[in-house]
Amino acid sequence: MEISDTSKKVTIALTLIMLFMFIGLFVETTISFRNYGLESVESKAKVVAETVKHGLTAHMVNGIMDRRKFFLEQIKNLPEVEKIWIARSDSVIEQYGKGLNGESAKDKIDEYVIKNGVIRKEINENVFSKSSFRITIPYIAEKGETIDCTTCHNVQVGEPIGAITIVMNIDDIKQAGIRNVIISGSLGLFVIIIVVFFVSHIIRPYVNIFSAIKETMQKANSGDYTHRIDDNHFFSEANEVARWINTLLDKLNSTINEIDSKVQLFLHDKKSKQEAEPLIRVRDTVDRLSELYKFRKTIELDGNIFDVYNRLSTVFIHKLRITHFNILETDNTSKGLKIVSENGGLKCNALSMGCRANTTSSLVDSSQFYNICPMRHQDGGFYFCIPYSISNDLGIIINIESQNDSEHRRIRQLLPVIQDYVEAIKPEIFSKKLMKTLEESAQRDPLTGLYNRKYLEDSISTIVSQSKRANISYGILMCDIDFFKMINDTYGHDVGDKAIRVIAETLVENTRESDSVIRYGGEEFLVLLYNCDAEYVEKVANKIRIKFSQKKISGGGETFSKTVSIGCSIFPQHDKSFWKCIKFADIALYKAKESGRNKVVVFNEELLKGLEGKY
Repeated sequence: MEISDTSKKVTIALTLIMLFMFIGLFVETTISFRNYGLESVESKAKVVAETVKHGLTAHMVNGIMDRRKFFLEQIKNLPEVEKIWIARSDSVIEQYGKGLNGESAKDKIDEYVIKNGVIRKEINENVFSKSSFRITIPYIAEKGETIDCTTCHNVQVGEPIGAITIVMNIDDIKQAGIRNVIISGSLGLFVIIIVVFFVSHIIRPYVNIFSAIKETMQKANSGDYTHRIDDNHFFSEANEVARWINTLLDKLNSTINEIDSKVQLFLHDKKSKQEAEPLIRVRDTVDRLSELYKFRKTIELDGNIFDVYNRLSTVFIHKLRITHFNILETDNTSKGLKIVSENGGLKCNALSMGCRANTTSSLVDSSQFYNICPMRHQDGGFYFCIPYSISNDLGIIINIESQNDSEHRRIRQLLPVIQDYVEAIKPEIFSKKLMKTLEESAQRDPLTGLYNRKYLEDSISTIVSQSKRANISYGILMCDIDFFKMINDTYGHDVGDKAIRVIAETLVENTRESDSVIRYGGEEFLVLLYNCDAEYVEKVANKIRIKFSQKKISGGGETFSKTVSIGCSIFPQHDKSFWKCIKFADIALYKAKESGRNKVVVFNEELLKGLEGKY
């Protein structure tokens, strides 16, 4: 099994710890043996010194002090006793002299002990030469029932009258201590080696699997979920742990890849798959799908197509931080373009001269080629024009302007995100456009293409509100072809339909875009003139009457002309009720027909005489 760096570190650390413990134990054992030996020697020396003291006292009491030499020689022959001598105090020397062998203080230690009456010890240790232990004990004058030092000496009780020095050889103790220390140290070192070997052997598999798990988790943390732990080189429990982790990583990797592959179907940013860790990539993708879902649910409840475009504009401004952009709607049937959301204004002639992105159905990027779009008002600048197809007949173009190259590159990175949002609005634009088309179809007369009576009924409330809010007047023209039944009777209904289309064309040609032309029923038409006065109403009515009379209608191999009668009223001058004003225009039309036809009659109060109770 290959030893991991962690296993080596653990083994080294364990060895160092045990080594430090061994050194500490070795030092402690050495000191303990030394102290024990010294304490043993000191105890023996004290016994010898006390023996000498008591022996000398006995000699003194028995009056045989002159025979003490033999006694001292016997003591000197005791095992480990190297030297022994007696030192008298100055008072004793003064009284009895220095004795047989010059028993005065030999050194400063003797002098100190005799002077202070305290025990002094001295150790002379040498590793490779002779070692000794010296103890000097004071001889204190005492007075008791059997012994009274004051009877023989001119001293006070408690005063030192001499000192006894014993020098002990400690070589044997030293050698015994060294032997014991070496033996103990060898045993300790052997135990440490055994412990380190067995502990490292036991720990190594755990450390190795830990290192393998660490390496695998590091790779997983960096986004690589393919690395696995080798489960054939560990003990059974470790193999089981390795298999669990490998199984978990297999499930995690396969699940992430499956989720990623499925959710990426709903997004257009394919490059990010290689640019982020799988978990982060999946998280970001789910976040984007969540945002798109909330966006889609919101626009589903919007009332019309312009609300949807406004939602998209809000995303551009607040989420994508794009401030200068325009959204154009393209009609493939009419080849027309119109702006449905403007933020900053177009810097090109797309509306009047066409759009390169629309004609080529491809992205226009200003960085592709200098002055790539000839429709631009000015050279230079950074911009994108991106075409998107909504249906066969409908599309949108998103124009985005950038302030500098870095902003242009940032927006290029956002193009897949923009496409995701466009894909989200496609169904809503299509459905709302279709609904608007169906509504317009329901409000259009199939024969003339003009608005029908349903449109009028749906628009009345808006017209009234607008009139009140802006103080706007509406001229109401009720038009009817004179003797229309004669056309059907003479030429047939096909020619009658032609006459209907001719009057419809005449009405459209002689009114403004802001005006509304409505086929009210049969050969009757209603014209709503926006924001006008009585003079303008009558002028337009007469213009229509004259222009229609000049039109030629073909039928039955010949052409003929017809006339039209027109009744006029003004809302809200004639009445606050819009429907009542329509009725007043109808009364004026009746008057025009009754008074000879081919004329214009403007409503006045006189026309209501004889009609009291009816209106």
